[in-house]
Parts: sequence; structure tokens; C-alpha cells
Amino acid sequence: MSKKSLALALKFLVSGLLIWFLVSKIDVAAAKARIVEIDAAMLFAAIGVILVQMAIGGARWETVLRAIVAPLGYARAILFFYIGTFFSQVLPSSVGGDAVRMYKAYRVGLGLKGAVNGVLLERAVTVVALVILVIATQPWFVPHIGRQRWMTQMLPALALVTAATVGGLAFLMVLDRLPQSLRRWRLVRGLGHLAVDARRVFLSAKHLPRVIAWGLITHVNISFAVLLLATGLKLEISWLDCLVLVPPVLLVTTLPISIAGWGVREAAMVVAFGLVGVPDDGALVLGFMMGVIGIVVGVPGGILWALSRDKGETVLHPGAELPAPAASGKNERI
Repeated sequence: MSKKSLALALKFLVSGLLIWFLVSKIDVAAAKARIVEIDAAMLFAAIGVILVQMAIGGARWETVLRAIVAPLGYARAILFFYIGTFFSQVLPSSVGGDAVRMYKAYRVGLGLKGAVNGVLLERAVTVVALVILVIATQPWFVPHIGRQRWMTQMLPALALVTAATVGGLAFLMVLDRLPQSLRRWRLVRGLGHLAVDARRVFLSAKHLPRVIAWGLITHVNISFAVLLLATGLKLEISWLDCLVLVPPVLLVTTLPISIAGWGVREAAMVVAFGLVGVPDDGALVLGFMMGVIGIVVGVPGGILWALSRDKGETVLHPGAELPAPAASGKNERI
């Protein structure tokens, strides 16, 4: 068995085991009842909010690209972001859509450096905005779950994520300071370019407020969609709960250890919303329905990809080979 096949098999195993474990621990009849009795109006409202997320995500990415002087244009960025969302649903890893976005951006002439760095830094922006949002909401959230529970369960995790984010960001911005002897390697040179672009995004008084604003809007919008869906499922969850708990769930879901986040998302939902008293069956259904909505919203992205795909571009290997990009004067090399 090849390494690629083994990795895929392990992801299926992780998703399968997590789903089996969660289902074995909940009241399946109650979970089915929640799905059957869901408020259709709230369900469609949640779908609409997630559709808006496609435009928000594209705008966030384009704002980062403009900061690193590699603009795509908002319309094209939103289109490619939507296509990437589709691939995040159909490929084994939830980050597969990022590779597709890199490929599409490179193919239209953005340049390898801009295509790769733009997506990586856009991902970094969402993590930084996540940490900022969760920290900012703590004064209102602590009384909600009790100080003792916050100190023993929330604070250690928040401190770890914050330290990792700050440390990782600082490390990212000094990667161009690696020893000169290592610069003969293309990867090292690429990391150096990434560090320069990271400073353009995170150390710029002009660009930082814009990219962080789009990052915050991202999490607020998705949290609102979860709130609508939770209301439709008759779960007692406040928007504050969603603002604090949903972003970390999304972050965990992006880890490439399962099939498109299935199993991991549901487990994270059960753990997170268990902090505010949501029953396991309700949290599990909430995570499951968010996954279903993701597929429903992502399907039009697949249609857009089919209409705009390049010659030789396939679902399984959308960027297996990077052809020469269209001429645009932005074909910088890493």
C-alpha cells in the first residue's frame, strides 16, 4: 500500500471511529427526532447565511492578496473561493480546497509566490481573528459557564492556542532570517518570501485592520449560521455561546486527519457545546447538519468549477501539474 493510500485509509478510519463512538454514546432516537422536526425556515436561513460566507471568504482572501501586492480582483477571488469550498467537501482533507485555490490563482497569472502565500496567510488571518474574538468575548462568557469551570477547562486551552498563535506568527515573520547557507534550497527561499509577505499583512497599519476585520466578520457570520440552525433544532444556545465555541470547532475541523472533517467536527461540537449544557445528541446533530449544509452550499461551487475548469483539470488532481500561467507580468518565482 502506498503512503497516499495509507493516509487516506487512516482518515476514513478516524472519521468512522469517531462517528461510531459518538453514535454509541447518544440517544439515537432523540437525535433522529431533532432532525425530522427541524424548523425549515431556520434551516434555509442558515443555508443563506453560509452562502453569504462565500463572498466574505473571497473578500478576506482578496484583502490579503492586496496586502502582499498580488491582487486577483474581488469577483475572481470569490469565484475561486467558492470552487475551493466545493473541493473542501469532496476531497478527503478539508484543506484540499486551499490547494485548488492556489492552482486556480496561479493558472490565471498570479504567480507561484502570490498564489501560495496568499492562501497560507489568509488561513493565518482566520486563526488570528479567531483568537482575538474568543479573548474579546471572555468577560461576558465567564459568568455564563462559571468561573471555576472556565479556569479549569477554557483558560488552559485558550492560553495554549493564544501562545501557539503568537509564537507561530512571530516565527513565520522571521523565516527570511535563516542562515544564508540554506538559501540554495528552493523551499527555504520560499519560506523567506512568505516571511516578507507575512510582515506586509501583520505589521502594516494600513492592511492589518482590514484583514482582521474580514477575519472577525467570517467567524461572526458562521456563528450566526450555527445559532440559526441551533434554534431550528430547538437547542438552548445563545449567540455568545456560538461566538466563543464555534470558531475553535472550525479550527479543529481543518486538521487533515479525517474525511472532510467528518467525525472530528461532530466530536468537537459535542465537547464544546457540552460546556454550556447542550445535550450530546443535540450537539452531534448540530455538527452533522452543519456538515450537510456545507455540502449543499458547496455543490454550486462544483458547477462553477466545471464551467471554468482548465484543460486537464480533474476532481481528484486539480493541481497535479502546474502549467505555465497566463501572461500577466506577475509570474514571480519562489
